[in-house]
Amino acid sequence: MISRARASALLFGGAALGAVTKIGRAQTGATIHLAAIPTENAAGPYYAKDMGFFAKAGLDVDIQSMPSAAAIAAAVTSGAIDIGYCAVDVLASIHEKNIPLVVLAPGGEYLSSANFRIAAIVVPAGSTARQAKDLNGKVVASNGLRSFGEEAARVWIDTNGGDSTTCKYVEIPFPTMPAALDTGRIDAALVTEPFLTVAKKTARVLGYGYDGIAKHFLVGTWVATPQWASAHPDLVKRFQEVMHDTAVWANASPAQTGGILARDMKFDPALIAVMVRARYTEQLTPALVQPLIDVSAKFNGFKPFPAQDLIYTPAR
Repeated sequence: MISRARASALLFGGAALGAVTKIGRAQTGATIHLAAIPTENAAGPYYAKDMGFFAKAGLDVDIQSMPSAAAIAAAVTSGAIDIGYCAVDVLASIHEKNIPLVVLAPGGEYLSSANFRIAAIVVPAGSTARQAKDLNGKVVASNGLRSFGEEAARVWIDTNGGDSTTCKYVEIPFPTMPAALDTGRIDAALVTEPFLTVAKKTARVLGYGYDGIAKHFLVGTWVATPQWASAHPDLVKRFQEVMHDTAVWANASPAQTGGILARDMKFDPALIAVMVRARYTEQLTPALVQPLIDVSAKFNGFKPFPAQDLIYTPAR
């Protein structure tokens, strides 16, 4: 996840049988240019392409990898791609800047009962910190300033008895967080899978999960411009059906999705075998989108707005 400032700068600068019941009908071919970031939350299109779900729906989907949600949002806005993955917090910031993007389908989600341990606040193994208040006045790292990473860390500290306003926040890429903890550059970090499994080899978990935000919420979405969606209602409908059925299949098929992650997204198979896996939202609702809008608004200084404002509604 990246900061609101960086998002704005980039934008202004430039079971398987059950899963195919809807999408198995004959369709005429159509190409969609799609972009995803290299995380499991955004892996749905890779699964759909590998399992033939897109082909069964008559869709030829060209998948590109981009490094950040902001880069993808810029590409969607400029028309360089048709559909892209965007984290909800970044999308909320973009909406606040009056840049129109609409949610077509959901991506990865947080569900406390299923993947509570997918993220954690970690500290050096020898740290004296034992509870949230021990982080008051300390240096806390996330993978993006004023983004979901920082916001999630702040929520965890505040809801567990600490005061996040006293902390200093720094931006460090996930892969280099363990070294930063070991050398004392930072006192704590918010780390997510698959990097959390690696970090736990040398660091200690202080607290797991995102429950301070909500027990169940949507992390990422698949977005397009309102103009593109309105001009391609049939493609949108087919894409939505494929992503729904892919989510149902993926949630029930971790072994098969793990193989696709290893091959197409270059995840380490040994890491996939032990890490907490992502889940995918099977039904898009405003209630699942709202929590990250509210958290982003709270910490980034803009007024919350209804999640429905982000969700694409086809013309009747």
